[in-house]
Formats: sequence, C-alpha cells, structure tokens
Amino acid sequence: MKRIIVDYKKLTPEILGLLVDKYPDGYDDDQVISFKNAKNETVDAVEVRTDDTVYLVKVSTRLENTMANFDEDDYEDSEFNDPIVDIPEKTEDVEEEEEEK
Repeated sequence: MKRIIVDYKKLTPEILGLLVDKYPDGYDDDQVISFKNAKNETVDAVEVRTDDTVYLVKVSTRLENTMANFDEDDYEDSEFNDPIVDIPEKTEDVEEEEEEK
C-alpha cells in the first residue's frame, strides 16, 4: 500500500471528498497524526484511505475551511484529479452573468 503525504496545494477534489466523508464534522486533535518528515520537521496530518493508498493530508486552517465549504457538485469530472488550487473558483456572479446572455 502506498503512503502519500499531501499538502493543501496538491489536494484534489477526490481526496477532499474522502476527507469530508470521513470527517463530516471536522477532525479532532485525537485524529491528527504527528510524524517527522525527511527534513526532521514535525508534520501534523489526518489520514484517509483508498483501496491501494493511504493519504496523509497536512493539517492547516486553510484545509479546515476548504473541507467546510466542499461540495462535490462544484467540480467537473475532468477536474476531479487536479489540485484544487489549480481549478478556478466558481462563484455565483459568473453563473448570473451566464444566465443573462
């Protein structure tokens, strides 16, 4: 089984969906794993699993906010494996402009 450390910048909608499913009300301190990385820095992360991979997602305030606002329907199927920071944010203003045309 692969173990992958994921930073917020590399977080995909797929992994974010796994996080929201596993931690629908957010995560508690006792669910956070602390470990030393290759640079001997302490890293705090939460774990989610697929059939073949264990993802350790680094904990941050930005991650918590993104999990709270996640809606799977906001993403196209083609975007589901792209890092969320690379996907343009969809806003209501854009949808309203499209409706006016």
